[in-house]
Amino acid sequence: MLKKKIDRFIDLTAPPKKWKVPVIVISGILTAFILWIFYIGNAASYLSDNPETCINCHVMFPQYASWQHSSHGRVTTCNDCHVPHNNVFNKYFFKATDGLRHSTIFTLRLEDQVIRIKQAGKDVVQSNCVRCHTALVGNTSLHNTYKDEYCWKCHEETPHGTVNSLSSFPNARVPKLSPLIK
Repeated sequence: MLKKKIDRFIDLTAPPKKWKVPVIVISGILTAFILWIFYIGNAASYLSDNPETCINCHVMFPQYASWQHSSHGRVTTCNDCHVPHNNVFNKYFFKATDGLRHSTIFTLRLEDQVIRIKQAGKDVVQSNCVRCHTALVGNTSLHNTYKDEYCWKCHEETPHGTVNSLSSFPNARVPKLSPLIK
């Protein structure tokens, strides 16, 4: 009796057999579409720390050009400043969430003429300024006076300068991207 009830329940919850082929075909199409988007968007490049990855989107050319010619351009990458370094999970979680936000905004053409860093990004950059320059920050009298201020209140030119609109670097020389970075 119990076996009959279980078999009857399984029959009621199982999808119809005629769904098998359409579900496989639709799943294959969706998988191919997702893989195609990852390929076109060059998603694997975002796992690296290569600064050229940041110019996968043309709207980042001014930031790349200004960083490249700054003092930081010789010793840092974009991720050294803009990604948390407290642990590997937080680093990639931040990269994924921030990257998803960026890709959505840039794909839908919702970016402003002047790209401004969001609060989460400000907090990360500030902690990385202190992380890299802790010997300098700790040895100044300003450390306690301005502990609630961002470093770029005084160092506003570092590293991107003050002009950062889409037209601020119209003839910026950007590197030829490798086949892995489009």
